Amino acid sequence: MASSTLICETQPWKDLKAHLDEIKNTHLRNLMSDTERCKSMMLEFDNLFLDYSRQCATTDTIDKLLKLAEAARLKEKITSMFNGERINSTENRSVLHVALRASRDAVIQSDGTNVVPEVWQVLDKIRDFSERIRTGAWVGATGKALTDVIAVGIGGSFLGPLFVHTALQTDSEAIESAAGRKLRFLANVDPIDVARNITGLIPETTLVVVVSKTFTTAETMLNARTLREWISSSLGPEAVAKHMVAVSTNLTLVEKFGIDPENAFAFWDWVGGRYSVCSAVGVLPLSLQYGFPVVEKFLKGASSIDQHFHSAPFERNIPVLLGLLSVWNVSFLGYPARAILPYSQALEKFAPHIQQVSMESNGKGVSIEGVPLPFEAGEIDFGEPGTNGQHSFYQLIHQGRIIPCDFIGVAKSQQPVYLKGEVVNNHDELMSNFFAQPDALAYGKTAEQLLKENVAQHLISHKTFSGNRPSLSLLLPSLSAYNIGQLLAIYEHRVAVEGFIWGINSFDQWGVELGKSLASQVRKQLHASRKKEPVEGFNFSTTKMLTKYLEVSADVPADPSTHLPNM
Repeated sequence: MASSTLICETQPWKDLKAHLDEIKNTHLRNLMSDTERCKSMMLEFDNLFLDYSRQCATTDTIDKLLKLAEAARLKEKITSMFNGERINSTENRSVLHVALRASRDAVIQSDGTNVVPEVWQVLDKIRDFSERIRTGAWVGATGKALTDVIAVGIGGSFLGPLFVHTALQTDSEAIESAAGRKLRFLANVDPIDVARNITGLIPETTLVVVVSKTFTTAETMLNARTLREWISSSLGPEAVAKHMVAVSTNLTLVEKFGIDPENAFAFWDWVGGRYSVCSAVGVLPLSLQYGFPVVEKFLKGASSIDQHFHSAPFERNIPVLLGLLSVWNVSFLGYPARAILPYSQALEKFAPHIQQVSMESNGKGVSIEGVPLPFEAGEIDFGEPGTNGQHSFYQLIHQGRIIPCDFIGVAKSQQPVYLKGEVVNNHDELMSNFFAQPDALAYGKTAEQLLKENVAQHLISHKTFSGNRPSLSLLLPSLSAYNIGQLLAIYEHRVAVEGFIWGINSFDQWGVELGKSLASQVRKQLHASRKKEPVEGFNFSTTKMLTKYLEVSADVPADPSTHLPNM
């Protein structure tokens, strides 16, 4: 499958480059007046509705992008992923997060073995364990039911599960299932995060889920040892086995830590961290909070998009079209960022999760063969729920830099509010903005329009909106567990499409390693300096900063006794 030819050397890429002048001279005001064009840029699947007519693109642009997909052998690459081929070539691994939500009777191969039965073996174990915790069949060291869970993990072991948890918190079915329970996520090694997570909880009713594939991740394991001390100092060391479980593949270190290996839940090398929310990484803590039946609906939603992505023709394929449009915006129109704007407060943690999925996946400067890219790949993702973002960074989006926007709306609110005498209900007010903002970005406002409105001459340049700012709109019917799974899978596959087109490896993350290795040197120095040894082996700037830090924190004992947060 590998090829040394860069995608930018192909004729479809060159055709798109030549096509740029036509697009740059065509305003969205004109494009939006073509009803047939707009119709062709709308599609519906499983009650999801996508409208990408406000992209700076013609039907000819889409045709050329589809030809680019052919040149990149996109269909072949998608098939290779679903077939379990080792497309993550730098780590020699398959990429099979789709297997995590496959139906029990599906067949997905990795190295000649159907991995689906292994996945369901773990899912069944989670179902059984979570039911025992939730019904009180499993109790803590003092005989009390474990009603509260702290999941300890970082990066992909945290952002995805937190997004899903936050989205489910206000769903009526999930609320009923979670009655009397708490779920918290401890990610940051900052002791403040520890303090916030344990505040209001007591060890005898708390279960800690430690999520680390290798059980060696520095931040996660320090946090895990901190919570182990929190439990054992209150209940005794023997209580750890009743109050801590693991999501890991390193059973030796799990047991050494004090957790019964029987209470370790596996996942696999073919699951990348940022794609692991549908594994035990997310399914275990979410099932403990909401019950496995709710989480299974989330998995089924993701699976519905997996099947759509794998089988739908590209011109009617939501993740493929979104991925191609992102390539168009980044590599051709030169827009380096993307705003993710969900008009639902329940999706407040969606953009932070997609930041990792997208930027850790596609933040690459070389092709999958290691050839430096002569074009820009990857985008800067950020976002905030509407309408909050409108009172924050939308000013820049409307009148500053051009940033393509994803507007995500929900037809039915999880928690509707109606007030007698109001013109519209609260959700209609929210969605009024969801529908208005894309048009404001597309059409803008001209000086001529402002003159007709009798705007003072000296204010016209300040109140002019250039428009021609691309966006797309995705409307979900509701925000059920099923729909949340669909949304997750759409964005996961969109990122993969971008990487497949650019010819990069979206499934490794070597860029996070250098900082980790340098931090280990600093860690050793801090340990030595607490014992009054001088700072050595660093450049002048780092030496100065370390010295200042040590001076200000000189009251930290070199060999401290255990001290836990007190809030």
